[in-house]
Amino acid sequence: MAKRSWLFLVAGLVLGASLQLTLAAGTEPAGKVFEIRTYHTFPGRLDALHKRFREHTMKVFEKHGMSNVGYWVPQDNPAHENTLIYVISHASREQAKANWAAFSADPEWKKIAADSEADGGKIVEKVESVFVDATDYSPIR
Repeated sequence: MAKRSWLFLVAGLVLGASLQLTLAAGTEPAGKVFEIRTYHTFPGRLDALHKRFREHTMKVFEKHGMSNVGYWVPQDNPAHENTLIYVISHASREQAKANWAAFSADPEWKKIAADSEADGGKIVEKVESVFVDATDYSPIR
């Protein structure tokens, strides 16, 4: 239960930050769907995941219509040692499906993934994904 509460806290913080960025940019967030993703890495592979995101993944996401909202690591162990939580947005749930299909099929991404695993094997052990919508009383609407 604590894990779920923590996820909702992160979602609230992310959506609040996104609202501020949206207002600052002068654009409307209407119709966006947010995706909260949690990656659990194999032991000792979190740094490789950070490197892959920092140097490549975020750019490939944008190429395929996914907007990077924010990235976090838990403060407390053991999750601090093997967990990355991030939020991206898509134009719609249907577009999210298309975005992920295009991303997964992208030859550039396939090469990046293979290259990043060449030195130590697989990086990600488990992925969790939750799609969220803003409530009617949320400032982000």
